[in-house]
Amino acid sequence: MDLGISGKRALVCASSKGLGRGCAEALAGAGVHLVMNARGEGALEEAAAEIRAAHGVEVATVAADITTEEGRARVLEAAGEVDILVNNAGGPPPGMWTDWEREDFIKALDANMLAPIAMIKALVPGMMERGWGRVVNITSQSVKSPIAVLGLSNSARAGLTGYVAGTSRQVAGKGVIMNNLLPGIHDTARAEALDSGVAEREGITMEEAKAQRCATIPAGRYGTPQEFGAMCAFLSSQHAGFMVGQNVLLDGGAVNATL
Repeated sequence: MDLGISGKRALVCASSKGLGRGCAEALAGAGVHLVMNARGEGALEEAAAEIRAAHGVEVATVAADITTEEGRARVLEAAGEVDILVNNAGGPPPGMWTDWEREDFIKALDANMLAPIAMIKALVPGMMERGWGRVVNITSQSVKSPIAVLGLSNSARAGLTGYVAGTSRQVAGKGVIMNNLLPGIHDTARAEALDSGVAEREGITMEEAKAQRCATIPAGRYGTPQEFGAMCAFLSSQHAGFMVGQNVLLDGGAVNATL
């Protein structure tokens, strides 16, 4: 399928590895030029070089922490005008409700709610003026089915979901389409960290911890960054123009719900 976005320019946050890298790869495969961001310069430059070589698109890089005001300023200065924004940032650490104080929630909100909102406010007005734009926010399956040990993430990402629900409907008439992509467990460093925590708590191996989690997923496996990226590219395409403010779940069927 021709996604109709060849030659457009995308900013993909936290894209040196994991789901962000999957999104960057898929967009590059559709002919989209990239601005890639991540905190670690080495991994970022390596990923950018591989994508340039594989897809022949222009790839600019900005090593900065997108969750900070200074980091966002650097990324926005380098990005300039973009047609596609993929908001992404690592999730806060797991724990129990008794563990978290006000400052823990502030950090989670800064990273997973306020940072993407700031990027939307900075870049969407230009998209509206040009009459075309796409925003894909990577959130979590937890906005539909809360995960007890990820209470910080549940809270912050649910807040972003509410913001997008209203904002997406205000900008769609100007050709800017905004949706959320909700990952379940995927084969990334985040999954390894969660499995490691289970293995340590229960005194089992990492393989056993992964097998336990896979048994709770109807698909029987973890998702891949490649298939996640393919959905991100579709939501960024010309074919998504009538999808507004939707929450697209990619979880292998783990969330047991009719709607």
